[in-house]
Amino acid sequence: MRVQLRNATAIDIGKKLVELRRNGGVVTQGRVLTLVVCTDGGRGLEPAIGAATAAAREHPCRVIVVGRVNDGHAPRMDAEIRLGGDAGASEVLILALHGPLADHQESVIVPFLLPDTPIVVWWPTSPPEVPAKDPVGRLAVRRLTDATNDADPMTSIASRRAGYTPGDTDLAWGRITYWRALLVSALDQTPHEPIESATVSGLANEPALDLLAGWLASRIDGPVQRSVGDLQVQLHTRSQTIELVRPQEGRVATLRRTGKPDSLITLARRDSWECLAEELRRLDPDEVYHSALNGISKVEYV
Repeated sequence: MRVQLRNATAIDIGKKLVELRRNGGVVTQGRVLTLVVCTDGGRGLEPAIGAATAAAREHPCRVIVVGRVNDGHAPRMDAEIRLGGDAGASEVLILALHGPLADHQESVIVPFLLPDTPIVVWWPTSPPEVPAKDPVGRLAVRRLTDATNDADPMTSIASRRAGYTPGDTDLAWGRITYWRALLVSALDQTPHEPIESATVSGLANEPALDLLAGWLASRIDGPVQRSVGDLQVQLHTRSQTIELVRPQEGRVATLRRTGKPDSLITLARRDSWECLAEELRRLDPDEVYHSALNGISKVEYV
């Protein structure tokens, strides 16, 4: 169900929500948080809504999508309400702010925040330099960005490090969760030797790989290199090399270890909604992510 309201007020939207629940029999109990999605207008709007809706199937919540419309018009708010099949297990409010109203997102969304539940803010594109100092970011216990969607991902990741505040996370970090788990699992097998050096290779504009290299640099004493080439990670110990490699657009990775048979592992690239759902499972600061950010400064780029 989709309902559109033009030139609406918060009271208009609130009344319409109550009416839709009453007349449509929409069940909205059991919502565990409010997810605020801050967009810069039409660019990437529907993919962001789709990712938030998919993640909300695992974490029933109210999704508030707020976007700027820099059209020079008088202050105005247009709204779209999505319930039922169009919103999964949650309800979605899409707010388009026109004119000067676009500079006061935090005031607009406050009436729609669920009481006594955590607030998570996600910037799919163009996040503020310091998310915790953003007016909307100040309302949240978790602040999510996605450097993958930035025009300059490496510069974006560097700014995440400089502006980090406990509670910040980037979805690029979630894209390497399974890579990290597989590498740790391989190291748990004999001969249990420490890593002496490591190499991370892949696309130059893939910030997830920079975070992977930073994570390794924060965990080992030896050098870590980040290069451009085939998508792979190599860990070198005294007696063996552990290599995890996957085609850039592939879904199956190969794990190689010196003196051991190769293993084939399903390792597809994770969609944004999967990374978003993972981050919504934890509302405490991610200290390992912070360590990975700091570790990037130790990585040698070749």
